[in-house]
Amino acid sequence: MYDADHGNIFVPPSGHIAGVYSRVDSERGVHKAPANEIIRGALGLKYNVSKGEQDLLNPKGINAIRFMNGAIRIWGARTLSTDPSWRYINVRRLFIMVESSIERATQWVVFEPNDHRLWKRVQRTISSFLTLLWRNGALMGTAPEQAFYVKCDDETNPPEVIDAGQLVVEIGLAPVKPAEFVIFRIGQMASGGGVDE
Repeated sequence: MYDADHGNIFVPPSGHIAGVYSRVDSERGVHKAPANEIIRGALGLKYNVSKGEQDLLNPKGINAIRFMNGAIRIWGARTLSTDPSWRYINVRRLFIMVESSIERATQWVVFEPNDHRLWKRVQRTISSFLTLLWRNGALMGTAPEQAFYVKCDDETNPPEVIDAGQLVVEIGLAPVKPAEFVIFRIGQMASGGGVDE
């Protein structure tokens, strides 16, 4: 950062990182890992992290900022969670976004008659939203059925749940995870067309 009195000064990266998250969210969506992204406006690094140091930091959930390929980049998309389901920032953020979006989009459900007609409407509303996410590349699978499920029926809403004034919807998602490591297998082709490794 430039300071009129001191020239270029080092600043904590949090503002730049928030800017990268915002840019990735608007250009691609929360499902895209905010990694391998250029930190615009950054002029240099106080500490240069080597590949060996990165190899030690990454498994601990520390996302280094590195100078690579002529630019300063965020080189990692890990959380500090020890639960493999929540290893990646974009997966956690996707679930937060889905939860808050569904909660907002289904406010109309409150005080409606809690019967099979309501269950079908809720299921359609949520399925439409999740289909859009799948089409945008946020969920796995070659068809929506492989990407998510929404269950809202008499099994999730037995009489005791209805009597308690509750509506229960079960949702399962298959989030897209980042290709954190790319492995190439290269072999020499034999003259007969086969590959010798």
